[in-house]
Amino acid sequence: MHLSHHARLSVAPMMDWTDRHCRMFHRQFSRHALLYTEMVTAQAIVHGEPERLLGFSPAEGPVALQIGGSEPEVLFRACQIARDFPYVEVNLNVGCPSDRVQSGAFGACLMREPALVAECVAAMREACEVPVTVKCRIGVDEQDPHEVLPEFLARVGAAGVEHFIIHARKAWLQGLSPKENRDIPPLDYDLVLSMTGLFIGLSISLNGGITSLDEAEAHLDRGVQGVMIGRAAYHEPANILASADRRIFGADTPDVLAEDAVGAMLPYIDDYLTAGGRLHTITRHMLGAFAGRPGARAWRRTLSEGATAPGAGTALVEAALAEVTSRIAA
Repeated sequence: MHLSHHARLSVAPMMDWTDRHCRMFHRQFSRHALLYTEMVTAQAIVHGEPERLLGFSPAEGPVALQIGGSEPEVLFRACQIARDFPYVEVNLNVGCPSDRVQSGAFGACLMREPALVAECVAAMREACEVPVTVKCRIGVDEQDPHEVLPEFLARVGAAGVEHFIIHARKAWLQGLSPKENRDIPPLDYDLVLSMTGLFIGLSISLNGGITSLDEAEAHLDRGVQGVMIGRAAYHEPANILASADRRIFGADTPDVLAEDAVGAMLPYIDDYLTAGGRLHTITRHMLGAFAGRPGARAWRRTLSEGATAPGAGTALVEAALAEVTSRIAA
């Protein structure tokens, strides 16, 4: 089986969002979903402080590392360093359309260079003890996705990648901002689904525009092997993750209440504050805990206004939680 059991549902790597505190919170909702790091550049890993860039708590696992880069030898060295950390997968970013990424000649512009991507993943696989996967788009700019996507999968798959996460939109490297690239290019789920029939030996995960667990289940039923959800999982974690272990992974466990997920974070928050951290660094990822429920606005407001204050601690989180539970009792 090419696909890790956990990759049936994963939370997308998102810059400035999916840090270790975010993952710790998401993990309280689902034991099984695969969580990703933010993209870390291979250059940063090689020249920076590995523990600061790559360190995470085993309690966050299973976690996949996403790397950005386009130089095989640098990616090889980065993967050698990453071996010291318990990631279950290393993923190469061939989908990010940001200007920062283009100037480094990696990300979505690599869709134009499948031979180089094949070299990159071959080098990564040589250094990695865990699977190397690729996250890509269906094409960039004027490319015809029906031509370039199969060629890309064939070339990169031949280098040993067995699992691709495909964002079902083109990226427009000229004329659209990174934010617009997440919304404006039309989605083509059918094209991604057709790849599962064309490449029997590969596992394909679908990404892009999926906003509910119902949608995720529908895509899995149609034949993709995995679904990756981004912003919806971040802004509405309970709606996406609280019942995922039962519905997506078949676990015989009760769905998680957001109140319990928040409560489970309190010791973690205490430890972080004791070590000199600031409350806001964690609670900024928890603002969507009660999305769509009575008291959600009061929860967000209490945390947003209070978490940056000097000395703010778990008492503030408990006060915000009381705003929600009092609505339930009423």
